[in-house]
Amino acid sequence: MNPLTSILGTIISGFVLAILIVLGLGATGINAIEFEVWFHVLAGVLWIGLLYYLNFVQVPAVGAALADKDGPGPAAINKYIAPRALLWFRWGALATWITGAGALQNLGEGGFIAAFTLQEGWKIIGIGAWLGTIMLFNVWVLIWPNQKKILGIVEASADQIAGAKKVALMASRTNTLLSIPMLMCMTGHMHGLPF
Repeated sequence: MNPLTSILGTIISGFVLAILIVLGLGATGINAIEFEVWFHVLAGVLWIGLLYYLNFVQVPAVGAALADKDGPGPAAINKYIAPRALLWFRWGALATWITGAGALQNLGEGGFIAAFTLQEGWKIIGIGAWLGTIMLFNVWVLIWPNQKKILGIVEASADQIAGAKKVALMASRTNTLLSIPMLMCMTGHMHGLPF
């Protein structure tokens, strides 16, 4: 059986390969903080990858589908693709934040508090953590509730849908904007930027 014929098989195979590489390099295992950071990065790739997909691909495609009078319209995207993308998007966001919070705590004594209070040596990652927290808020409080109206998951009037489109788009674009300095802060801390 080819594991690449299913997404679950592909993911499991990826984890198995990663473990084999670690063992092949002579490591006896991955400690808790390394695993947490690794999972944080994986979840973050999922979250930000979907954020970029939604902003750079799906939103323009739905706009083009709406403008194409002879085309199929946006129904296929809104009915089949968007709900699935948003499912992985919002849970990826939560997994990223939770694993990031745990990793902060495990980076040093009181690391979570030190980062969120922007203490010396924790400022850059703390700013990244605050940006990620704002982005998580936007996903769960602004984007997802409004997307449910747009996609017809919850009932809404035409005016409510029009308002929901604006709020969801602006929150999503805000997250895209914030993702750039957030990623710089996260990688900056791991690579020793001095602030």
